[in-house]
Amino acid sequence: MDLSMLFEYAWVLCVLVGLEGILAADNAVVMAVMVKHLPHAQQKKALFYGLLGAFVFRFTALFLISFLANIWQIQAVGAAYLFFIMIHHFVKKHRENGPKLAEAASKPVSFWMTVFKVELADIAFAIDSMLAAVAMAVTLSPAGSFQIGGINGGQFIVMFLGGVIGLVLIRFAANRFVRLLEKYPGLEDAAFLIVGWVGVKLLVFTLSHPGVGLIDEHFPESALWKLIFWAVMLAIAAGGYFFSVRKKNSNKEAHSGGKSGKKQQQM
Repeated sequence: MDLSMLFEYAWVLCVLVGLEGILAADNAVVMAVMVKHLPHAQQKKALFYGLLGAFVFRFTALFLISFLANIWQIQAVGAAYLFFIMIHHFVKKHRENGPKLAEAASKPVSFWMTVFKVELADIAFAIDSMLAAVAMAVTLSPAGSFQIGGINGGQFIVMFLGGVIGLVLIRFAANRFVRLLEKYPGLEDAAFLIVGWVGVKLLVFTLSHPGVGLIDEHFPESALWKLIFWAVMLAIAAGGYFFSVRKKNSNKEAHSGGKSGKKQQQM
């Protein structure tokens, strides 16, 4: 490998690490909102199993990506599941705001069902992550005379390293998101909207697949789609943070106002 190709590989790896970091944040958000309702002792265990599942599914997808990329139905199922997670959250929240709130809160929380749901989400994110990695890796000049999973060996190594770094980032990001959601509970709705928006991303991949052909197959890699995707993603995150902080401040003011009212009554 000459120096120019080495720089080419190093540059794509750096870009892929950044991309995997962003995708890891999405995966971590899903883990965080799904385990938040569990007791603290079980949250860490659920996150561990979720991280283990992310590891298994990402590397399974990595070795099977040349096969998975040709089956648009798998991408469609991943998109549908992420939509289901988002819709289920808001439907459940609407119901719990009614008279059944106390009854729903008294129901025992199933640890293993939570882990199962996290693992299903991991599958969807593994597909999303590997599709993004392939889109980056195929721009590289082939290096090496071997192939893995239908992909050139040099390109595969870059994808492998990006995936490993992405998993490390998930490990630290998931715990941070759990703490952030505990501090700002209002962010939970924004997190589920992000989950749904990532589902839209997988849907775009599905519709642009040559087997479906409803969208130009190069659209998911276009600058226009990337601009739209990240602009909406940032808007959801910023809006969720703004409303969460405002809601928390309002609750503090109401709480402090209630305390001062009680003091005046006592006097």
